[in-house]
Formats: sequence, structure tokens, C-alpha cells
Amino acid sequence: MDEQMDLLRFATAGSVDDGKSTLIGRLLLDSKAIFEDQLASVEATSKSRGYDYTDLALLTDGLRSEREQGITIDVAYRYFATPRRKFIIADTPGHVQYTRNMVTGASTADLGLVLVDARQGMTEQSRRHAVLLSLLRVPHLVLAVNKMDLVDYDEEVYNQIHRDFTAFTSKLTVPDLTIIPISALQGDNVVTRSDKMPWYEGPSLLHHLEHVYVASDRDLVDTRFPVQYVVRPKSDKWHDYRGYAGRVAGGVMKKGDEVMVLPSGLTSRIAGIDLFDKEIDEAYPPMSVSVRLEDDLDVSRGDMICRPKNAPTPSQDIDAMVSWMVPEPMRVKRKLAIKHTTRTARALVKNIQYRLDINTLHRDQDTHELGLNEIGRVQLRTTQPLLCDPYATNRDTGSFILIDEATGVTVGAGMIN
Repeated sequence: MDEQMDLLRFATAGSVDDGKSTLIGRLLLDSKAIFEDQLASVEATSKSRGYDYTDLALLTDGLRSEREQGITIDVAYRYFATPRRKFIIADTPGHVQYTRNMVTGASTADLGLVLVDARQGMTEQSRRHAVLLSLLRVPHLVLAVNKMDLVDYDEEVYNQIHRDFTAFTSKLTVPDLTIIPISALQGDNVVTRSDKMPWYEGPSLLHHLEHVYVASDRDLVDTRFPVQYVVRPKSDKWHDYRGYAGRVAGGVMKKGDEVMVLPSGLTSRIAGIDLFDKEIDEAYPPMSVSVRLEDDLDVSRGDMICRPKNAPTPSQDIDAMVSWMVPEPMRVKRKLAIKHTTRTARALVKNIQYRLDINTLHRDQDTHELGLNEIGRVQLRTTQPLLCDPYATNRDTGSFILIDEATGVTVGAGMIN
């Protein structure tokens, strides 16, 4: 089971000067995830710019210039590993005009890391980041109070930010919040505990990232297996093989389990589960497997295998929070393609109930459209039923994307209520 759970995806969010690049650079450097030549190059560049320190932000800033020229790279993904765990960092830009990028980067994250500058404390931007991470149901939240070296490692500064942030997040859905004082530049509390803040008794940031328990965040109760591909090899050796390939989106599947296929409603039992070329005993999220059934049912891409007494309700009327991602606004009566798990249909925008102000949580009900980077509650009608769950229960079966049929561009991302 460890192989799948050893991975932590986390999204970083911070304003431009909160030290996000320096922090990621420090994590990569102190966890020995960068090569000597990369470090030498960064040291040389720092010297040539006249800095009296190694500017770790340069490790991640290669992407920055491309971003500024036209944001070709919306979300930069970085990979590193320690002996305990593998990590994928989704580094998302902090400005309000990049809300869509943050939605993209955080939608699959296990943990959201919000940076604040100890000198500035809570800002409108840090509040907005917390709201978005809560809206996207990111199960773990870390507030890193950075630049503690610039406030002389003062405990009271940290306590004030701790109080402000805790009070603010009490209004949101934040199941697990950890607040850590750090200095990314000096390395305090990033990878190792700092002796400059003896008043802080918690873990270093990396220790927390290595040990935060994410296995229980996955829905292991409601079996959901969207079929991506029907496997029918045309060889003599596998003449009668018929498997249904896909990624487990919920629950634990075992050989012998009684299952139902939606939308047909036909039932069967699991004859076996294959991972690559070997049979395995059980499958759970987020494993990609091939499932064989005892009966020869008509199953195709977009169908869902679930348990007979625990199935999603097929629905053509969808209520969702939608994050709009393109300049041309979303309006009522607009027709779009909708992609939900492995199923694609067409959708009509029936109603836009309100636009959510993500700074104040105010619901503006006088709106008739959603503009670029705006989030609102929308009612859609689809041409065929979607097999969905509320996003709060399952982030895979509770989310979808909207696509402009003429251009093929993704124009929105939705979370089903």
C-alpha cells in the first residue's frame, strides 16, 4: 500500500515577495534534491549580481521570465524526494489575475502551503489563498510565517499572525491547519529545527511534509471506478481477455466483490484485478488498474463500476461552483462541452446564481455572467447523465472541466455541490 501513499502533492501560494522561490530552493537544496552543478551555477549568478548570499530563488526562477512574457507556463511542477517520501510541488502564481492557475495547481493537492511575510502579517492575498484552498477542499493547510530573521525571530510577531490566521480560517472548511515560523533565506525550520526560535516547539516544515498523514484523506468507502479504456488484446495468448482499465477514484475493490455498472445498472462480480502483467488482491485510490468481471457485460468508456447499494445518482442537472478561466465571460444559455471523470457530454448554462467574492466571501446575486478568474455558483443541464458525487465527498467524481467546443480550450473548472 505504501507505494501509492508515499507521494505528497502540495501546492504553494504566496505573494510575489513572500519568498516562495527561495523556500522551494531551500527545500530542494537542503534535501539534496539538486545537483552540484546547479548549485554552482546559482552561486556564480548570485556573485555576478553582487549578492553577498546565494540567491536560492534562482533555482526556480528559470520559469519566471517565461511566465512574465505571456504566462506560457501556468503552473510549474517540481519533483523532489527524501528517503521518507516523494513530493510534487505545484508552484502557482500569487496574483488575483492568476486565480485559475491556483485552482489548477491546488485541485489535486493533498496539502496547501501559504506563505506570509512576518513583517506584513495577514494580507488580502493570504486570505484569498486560504479561501481558495478551502473551496478546493485541500485537506491539509500549512501557513509558513517566513522572514522571521527580519523581525529578530520575535515570538509575539508569530503569535499575532497565528491568532489572525486561526480566527480567519475558523470561518472556512480547514480540517487540518499547521503554522510554522521559518526563514527560507537562512534555512531556519525549513529542513532542520532552528535554535534561534526556542519558543517554537513544533516540527520543521520538511518534517511536517514528510509525516503528514494523507492516506485517510482518500475516500475508501464509496467504490468508484470510471472506465477509461476497454482492454481486448488481439493475440492468441490473451484471446479471451477482457478488462476495463481506469484509475480508482474511490473505495477499495477486491476479487469477488459484487459490483454494478452504471448507467446500465447491470451487476456482476469482480473476477480479478490486474496491475501491469500481474494479478493483485485489491485496488484503491489513486491506483490505475484493469478490472475483469465474471459476466460479459456491455461496458464502455465513460461508464462507472461501483457497488450496488452505494452508487452515485445519475443526474443531468448539475449545481456547481465554477472557476472561469478565459477572458470571454460565461453567460446563461451558453453551450459547452463538459468532461467529468472519463465521460464527455454537452452542457447548457441554465443559471448563474451568484458570484463569490473570494476576498470577503460575499455572494453577489445581481450578476449575470462570470468573468476571467471569477468563481460563482452555476446550474448546468447536460445532454447525458453524469455519475457524480458532491465534491466534498470525492474530489475526483465531484469535479469537471468545461471546454469551448469550437476551440478545444478549457474554459472552466467546476466543483459539484
